[in-house]
Amino acid sequence: MRELTHDPFYELIDKQYDRCVIDYCLIAPDMPYRGIRSHREAVLFAILKMIERYLVEQRTSEERWTEKVKDDFFPWSLDFGKAQAHRIDPEEFLFVPTVVRKIKGGSVIYDRTDPDIDAGEQIPYWYAFLEPPQWSDHTPDDFRHVNGVLFPEGADALEVFEWTTDWSNYFDAGHEWWGTACWSIYDKCLDRFVVLLASATD
Repeated sequence: MRELTHDPFYELIDKQYDRCVIDYCLIAPDMPYRGIRSHREAVLFAILKMIERYLVEQRTSEERWTEKVKDDFFPWSLDFGKAQAHRIDPEEFLFVPTVVRKIKGGSVIYDRTDPDIDAGEQIPYWYAFLEPPQWSDHTPDDFRHVNGVLFPEGADALEVFEWTTDWSNYFDAGHEWWGTACWSIYDKCLDRFVVLLASATD
């Protein structure tokens, strides 16, 4: 597998949606599609890429702001054998809520209830994009635009799995409060995977 690092989607997210807390990883497979096994390989590939990104970011930040670079990095942990997945409906995955009304302070009420994190519910994709812990002005139209670029053939071309998030400390921050999510999406028309990881807190 290899990351599609030059895909224009990354530039779109970085420039227009820099407050987005979802980590996207676009992946080209190097073997024929094998169902859930391929999804499992894609998720493992993606989490390792995310860790690599964070390590590079930490190293760059320390070199910029300190005279001496620390040797101790965040102690990442993985127990990927614990990761479980279930297939979900692509239409439901790409669901776009409608804004019912805006309330004082800029908050928005949607026609879909927020997930109950305390009850163990994982956050849906729309919530991860539209309701990050820190304020965002992303709208349902932005969400449609991002997904139109990311999945140009629409939901019919997709196979989507939602994964548990108890297998890496990448998700620890989100378990504290805001929520966590992990999805793997195979696009049959483009023959590529998109893995989405989300974990954040205030």
